[in-house]
Amino acid sequence: MSGAENVPIDDGYCFACGPENPIGMHLQFENLGSEGVRARTSLAPQFAGWRGIAHGGIAISLLDEAMAQAAGYAGHRGVTASMNVRFRKPVPLGEELEVRGRVAWQRGKVLGLQAGVYDAAGALLLRGDGHFVSWGSVHDAVDRRNPQE
Repeated sequence: MSGAENVPIDDGYCFACGPENPIGMHLQFENLGSEGVRARTSLAPQFAGWRGIAHGGIAISLLDEAMAQAAGYAGHRGVTASMNVRFRKPVPLGEELEVRGRVAWQRGKVLGLQAGVYDAAGALLLRGDGHFVSWGSVHDAVDRRNPQE
């Protein structure tokens, strides 16, 4: 994709962060500047894999969204090209979690990102390293995050 007409559009229905998605996680990230981004959440029972723990795909969604948000705050509308995940401990349901992401490097349109999910005590539950491809600037399209003036 190239050109402003082809950049990804945020219509509010993203499964991870979209406020309009009735079955989504509704994550809200804050910008931490050079440290990246952070969100706090607690996963509801509908995100279960085994009893009391999140499904692995849901846990990976937390990482993917943290990476996407970090890319966005760095000025890019990007899409995931690849991700490697290391699960260290199960992600509990109904308990406070912190999700963090940051841009580690950039080479042209490719961004190297890192993300982690932590429990309330600060223990790392899972970590991801990913590559995103920038399809343009966050300012290249009018949507819910970049409304028309």
